[in-house]
Amino acid sequence: MESTFKLLAIFLFGILFTSCKVKENKPNVVIIYTDDVGFGDIGVYGSELIPTPNIDALANNGLRFTDAHSVAATCSPSRYSLFTGELAFRNPKAAILQGDSEMLIKPEQYTLANLFQDAGYKTGIVGKWHLGLGDGTIDWNNQINLTPNSLGFDYSYIIPATNDRVPCVYVENGAVVNLSPEDPLTVSYWKRIPESVKGTQYPDARLEPEAVTLYKSDGQHSCSVINGVSRIGYMKGGKSALWSDENMAEDLYLKAKDFMTNNCKSPFLLCFTTSDIHAPRIPHPRFRGATTLGYRGDNMVQLDWCVGEVMRAINELGIDDNTIVIFSSDNGPIYEDGGYEDGCVAMTEEVDRGHDASSIYTGGKYRIWEGGTRVPFIINWPNKIIPGVSDALISQADLFASFAGMLNIDVPTDAAPDSRNLWPSLIGKDSKGADILIEQATGLKPGLAIRKAQWKYVELHKPHTWGKPFEQRPVVGYELYNLEDDPEEKNNVVDQYLDKTEELKNLLLKAKQSHLVTRE
Repeated sequence: MESTFKLLAIFLFGILFTSCKVKENKPNVVIIYTDDVGFGDIGVYGSELIPTPNIDALANNGLRFTDAHSVAATCSPSRYSLFTGELAFRNPKAAILQGDSEMLIKPEQYTLANLFQDAGYKTGIVGKWHLGLGDGTIDWNNQINLTPNSLGFDYSYIIPATNDRVPCVYVENGAVVNLSPEDPLTVSYWKRIPESVKGTQYPDARLEPEAVTLYKSDGQHSCSVINGVSRIGYMKGGKSALWSDENMAEDLYLKAKDFMTNNCKSPFLLCFTTSDIHAPRIPHPRFRGATTLGYRGDNMVQLDWCVGEVMRAINELGIDDNTIVIFSSDNGPIYEDGGYEDGCVAMTEEVDRGHDASSIYTGGKYRIWEGGTRVPFIINWPNKIIPGVSDALISQADLFASFAGMLNIDVPTDAAPDSRNLWPSLIGKDSKGADILIEQATGLKPGLAIRKAQWKYVELHKPHTWGKPFEQRPVVGYELYNLEDDPEEKNNVVDQYLDKTEELKNLLLKAKQSHLVTRE
């Protein structure tokens, strides 16, 4: 009898295993896109105080890049560029969005998800979205009319904006998850919601500061208090739909696993966009105390666990030998953000309790220094990519055209206008990468910059010009750095290398005036 059960188990496992073998010779693609993770937050990139064994294993069995960049030093712009292949500074609306902002990417734009659909893939996104929803008004109590599903994703399970913004609910395929019609959801970012509006009333951090039991935040993050945390914006109702901050990582991972399981019979694209390690950082209790760096470090351990679970699921489905996994971040690191902090140093400091989240590079989120956009970037494809380290210059905007090249799909002439096919670099067959790369930042040290080899030219903008198109932001200075000799960007040599300054100034001007790619 025992042997019969063993044979049955082997038979059933064989059915599951073979059912997930893709008939077409196309690799699955999983993009793990994290939030606010710095170049120095990962073990293989030099972190000694945060254990990241799963991410390290992904890198040690894949290709790790040392000069790969998010497009911007903030989240919404980087995500816009990843999915559209267009540099975000060209779109005046590509700024940090609120939770009720209209959808930034328009349905007529050809997206990364559309590309994979055209190649015969099932497409899904699970996690943080932060690219707006709807057409300017959102009825949270009915089907939302514009969502990731309008942009080429067959499946979406998303955080509408960020975990520090309302609404604090998940949205699945355009509908708020677990929402009760008896407790309708209302969201407002510009004024308090009148008491006459139906729905559960949450404390107002300004009027009831005692309701804030986690984190003391700044004025912007002092509106509705959800789960003891004051957020940006006000909401009423939707109590049954509220997310659990400490369970968020597992909630999202399980949905990502479900998508892979349900679609492993065909090639699939999964964008797993984690909330970790964006503030407010509330790791699950089992990860608290995992580091000596407070909740930020502990959230990194939680993120590493998520990566390990994703890889475990891929292995259990038997698709590990035909799945490309990319790990990266939407911008550089930040310690204290929005007033949310757990004993970290001030946000202008570089090192927290011996940990430098941007490694040797200066700055992080909101800053035009290298620490703002130089992020971890790992690509893993067993038996196809030789493990190693690459110094190739890479932008996340180039993933669009690179995957088009890999899939042999012609990109429409008006699509992905700043995305270049760097597939040879991504698989380790070219060590140079892009000729030039554009970086952008809004916030504490804003500006536009252009990279060419070891040289970086910076056009500095007046600080705190949020919301203004880049061409309208006052230029207050110029900088030039030789990153080979000065990776920390301490020595501005703009007056010492006039020819190089003029060359890069003209290249940046050309890039501002026209797209990087012309397709016919």
